[in-house]
Amino acid sequence: MPEVHAGSYKEAILFLVTAGIVVPLFHRLRISPVLGFIGAGALLGPFGLGRFANQWPSVHLFTIGNRTEISHLAEFGVIFLMFMIGIELSWERLRTLRRLVFGLGSLQVGCSTLILGAILYGLDVPLTGAVIVGVGLALSSTAVVLPVLAEQRRLNTPTGRASFAVLLFQDLAVAPVLFAIAVLGRDSGTDKGLALALALGQAAVALVLIVVAGRLALRPLFQLVARTRSTELFMAACLLVIVGTALTAAASGLSMTLGAFVAGLLLAETEYRRAIEATIDPFKGLLLGVFFVSVGMNLDPEQLMASPGAILGLSLALVLIKAGVVVMAAPILGLSRGVALEAALLLGPGGEFAFVLIGGAMATGLVPEEVGAAALIVTTVTMILIPALASIGRRMGRHAAAAAKGKVVSEPLPEKVENRVIIAGYGRVGRQVGEMLSRHRIPYIALDSDPARVAEQRRAGAPVYFGDSGNVEILRHSGIDTARALVVTLDTPRSVEEAVTAARSERPDLTIVSRARDARHAAALYELGVDDAVPETIEASLQLSEAVLVDVGVPMGLVIASIHERRDEYRALLKKREGEAKPIFRARRTVGKAQPRVEAEKREPATRVEKAAGQSV
Repeated sequence: MPEVHAGSYKEAILFLVTAGIVVPLFHRLRISPVLGFIGAGALLGPFGLGRFANQWPSVHLFTIGNRTEISHLAEFGVIFLMFMIGIELSWERLRTLRRLVFGLGSLQVGCSTLILGAILYGLDVPLTGAVIVGVGLALSSTAVVLPVLAEQRRLNTPTGRASFAVLLFQDLAVAPVLFAIAVLGRDSGTDKGLALALALGQAAVALVLIVVAGRLALRPLFQLVARTRSTELFMAACLLVIVGTALTAAASGLSMTLGAFVAGLLLAETEYRRAIEATIDPFKGLLLGVFFVSVGMNLDPEQLMASPGAILGLSLALVLIKAGVVVMAAPILGLSRGVALEAALLLGPGGEFAFVLIGGAMATGLVPEEVGAAALIVTTVTMILIPALASIGRRMGRHAAAAAKGKVVSEPLPEKVENRVIIAGYGRVGRQVGEMLSRHRIPYIALDSDPARVAEQRRAGAPVYFGDSGNVEILRHSGIDTARALVVTLDTPRSVEEAVTAARSERPDLTIVSRARDARHAAALYELGVDDAVPETIEASLQLSEAVLVDVGVPMGLVIASIHERRDEYRALLKKREGEAKPIFRARRTVGKAQPRVEAEKREPATRVEKAAGQSV
């Protein structure tokens, strides 16, 4: 048996320990874990405890010294981030936010790049380097801004939508900039313009081949894997697609991140999108943590302390320039002053892609070392300030809104696709529910774990996706936080109960209507927290009773009234059984129905009311 050297796994162990401490602690403090990872990298890196490793050898056990290994893992963090950006980018979302994405987003990136690049060029930075650093500093932090907005439950507010739209445009702009840096950084001895044109042609051919191959192969691949019903095999297929596409793009002269982004785009319109998101999200989070640890490792506190005034002044200037661009451009898109101020302070700091763009340009010699290092320090400092700037921006936004109450033109709301019904299971029962919702023009999304059924219904135009309704992550990616209701039509009692339990744990106030096998199963579902359970045996007997009563001559009106009365009696009896067995809390959003009594010690008014207040019906 080969000898095991614990030191070979030191970096991995330190990172796992860091993740185990940073993520829970910063979540508890309501601070983005990104800042914790950057701080941990600075502490454990060569400029932190690593400085004392030569004096005290025992300190070496608590430092991350293998920067090459960490940088390789960090690159995969960016690759997975670009894949998730691609898979979250749907034509529906682009169409809804197209004015803000291509209007405000392009103005923010273009004007910020122009101003920052001109300032750098005036400071004798070469033109190419000035433009690249300007673009890098113009980008904002998707990895910090969106979690901050989500923590404040403001993603669906005008500020949240404006910030998301700009961040989306920035993410779209990263891929071509990375490609341009890779081409300009080649020392081929030929004319740069000609080299760029040839590389663009080669890239176009490679992208066409990747897209065609992906469209032909990806859906059949996931259909084949989904039929096995193996979670491990599905996860392996997801990782294979991401890594395989990234490596194929790299072999074609493109960046690995661009390949992963294209893979995400190809899978975004498939029925497996939700399941893939839920599968890849943990990998993305961990690998992005490695990326931010590597960012912190490059932060030299001595350099920061050598000229703190200059660095803080440059950081303030960066935030003010970018924020000023957003404030000036926002009225053109019809945004109120309050929304513009809040979004400006969220988007003013630098972002994670500055490290990718500027770091890559420094490696190829396009950006001078001292200029790039200063830009990255400024980016790090401003990213650390995002939570504080978000709080300041929120207060300024409220003040501006109060001052201009009744005089501003609000941003038009997007289509109410977030206020839709989720159908768990799309067999015969689920399809009937979907058809009735469509008849009444109520939007819905369906989940089903049968790949053949999903493929068939997708061809018929139904909004059905492959996924396990009992998986909380898949429910989250399906929009349960803003869903109007959940209808569970699954055919096995265990799967029904898993879906109900997962949904109720995520949304105590969500209306849940569920199919039940019989009266006993319905009583169990009421105990789990459903608002209405429909037992198959009872409904079958009621329909038979209705048919026979009509056939023997009883007037239809009396028959319908008696059937409804009998159904209400069954429902009351089942709920009574459930109430005697175990009273539970359910914040129901129903109209014209008596609310169940709740024991005082089981109430959580602040949390429940706040969560319910954030939903729109």
